[in-house]
Amino acid sequence: MRKNIKLTAGIAATAALALGLTACGTASDPSSAKDAAGSADKPLVVAASPTPHADILNYVKDNLAAKEGLKLEVKEFTDYVLPNTATQTGQVDANFFQHKPYLDDFNKKNNTTIVPVVNVHLEPLGLYSKKVKALSDIKAGQTIAVPNDTTNGGRALQLLAENGLITLKDGVGTNAKLSDITDKKGLEFKELEAATVPRALNDVDAAVINGNYAIEAKLSPAEDAIAIEKAEGNPYANFLAVKEGNEKDARVQKLAKLLNSPEVKKYIEDTYDGSVIPAFGAVAK
Repeated sequence: MRKNIKLTAGIAATAALALGLTACGTASDPSSAKDAAGSADKPLVVAASPTPHADILNYVKDNLAAKEGLKLEVKEFTDYVLPNTATQTGQVDANFFQHKPYLDDFNKKNNTTIVPVVNVHLEPLGLYSKKVKALSDIKAGQTIAVPNDTTNGGRALQLLAENGLITLKDGVGTNAKLSDITDKKGLEFKELEAATVPRALNDVDAAVINGNYAIEAKLSPAEDAIAIEKAEGNPYANFLAVKEGNEKDARVQKLAKLLNSPEVKKYIEDTYDGSVIPAFGAVAK
């Protein structure tokens, strides 16, 4: 029986306070380096979204970690902010929940120094509906829900544009905002926190949902999405990440090796049947 540790409100408050204190200090503290050097025998604590990230980590924990001499502890977070703040402040050693465009935006806005270690998988973003069966059924006057964070919002708009539902300004790329839509084709849009979009599916005509939240809502990106991102050339691989300077931690390196192992590749393919795709070998830039 696996033991996933849920984040409490008290820890969240501590994370926020600690982040503020860290911002006033230096990024490289000699005492921190000393602590890191003596941490080889301590459990590696990793923050992760429940599905599929924590599931993959728990597979590693239960089946592969002991052979590498790695003690692994998984903390589940249900939002896209606290895993990074907890990693920055040292409450956790690493996290596994995000892609590079999101991390770049987060670091810029929060003055954090989180860096990717190794890519693991891709969760294709999809357009879902309980009211229409196909793209051609989406008409003027209908409402589509999209994530409200910068990177996933732009990613969602690109998906809609690629499928002919809207037209965007030239060159906006994944940074597209609602204000960059040049032709809404009569559609209305509702911006929501990514984690809450699946719960709004009954209240809108369609919704663009992140792969992990779709899976949690019992939706299959491979089978239920009426439009889905292409895997080829996709920059949104999810990766293991740490605070800058901790990339060479022996425990982190062991976990990185295991996350890119043939066993994990098979686990992802067998468990998610195309809803989550291994992304080994792709380098985050």
